[in-house]
Amino acid sequence: MTMWLEEMFHVQKPIIAMLHLSALPGDPGFDSRAGLSAVIDRARAELDDLQEGGVDGIMVSNEFSLPYLTKTEPITAITMARIMGELLSSIHVPYGVNVLWDGRASIDLAVATGAQYVREIFTGVYASDFGLWNTNIGEVARHRARVGGSDVKLLFNIVPESAKYLGERDLESITRTTVFATLPDAICVSGLTAGAPTDTQSLTIVKSAAGNVPVFVNTGVGAHNVAEQLSVADGAIVGTYLKADGVFENRVDRSRVEELSSQVREFRKTLA
Repeated sequence: MTMWLEEMFHVQKPIIAMLHLSALPGDPGFDSRAGLSAVIDRARAELDDLQEGGVDGIMVSNEFSLPYLTKTEPITAITMARIMGELLSSIHVPYGVNVLWDGRASIDLAVATGAQYVREIFTGVYASDFGLWNTNIGEVARHRARVGGSDVKLLFNIVPESAKYLGERDLESITRTTVFATLPDAICVSGLTAGAPTDTQSLTIVKSAAGNVPVFVNTGVGAHNVAEQLSVADGAIVGTYLKADGVFENRVDRSRVEELSSQVREFRKTLA
């Protein structure tokens, strides 16, 4: 299954950069005076910085729709579709979407915009900062088939941010049963919050238990540790590090994107 990564990204150990959208209509933080045009302008500028900086893929998410919903309102995915429509002609790398934290909405948006992958919490029951968080991968998988999204790759985050698995099970067991029973296209391993380091030991456990399913390190990757993390993981999803000063709220800093991309290129030379 790891073959699909190289077929899609044409490199080993791809780096997917997060394109964090500003707060959207319906979100508490939406700037109604600046309007949606300001959201689109920022997204277009950051997309340019990420692509020119050398990342291998893009993931568009409503990262600033705080506090998050586990079932989003229709306005969120509809607005994201509008934004994607504005950006599509400028996207030159494989791209995915993530409507936080709603698997169905993420798949709907992917199908509507031609996105090749989505990342979400598809399995498990959690006690979270957003309340009791339940999932139903069987329903989501069937929904993907019904709406014509069978080719959309599903990246399962099995260590969700701001939440704790309710079952008394270890990470190895969760990984093995997730792979066997729910058919993920890839597995993501996260730290506590966006930008928080991902524990290398946890990453190693998941990679060992995942068999031939690709494993992404999902948070906390930067130029300082990307070689170490990619020595275990099959790829990385990076957001906060690429912002100015590595601060979540800031805009993308192209120099940091270039620095990370340079470190990744050097690491890949060791794989030859």
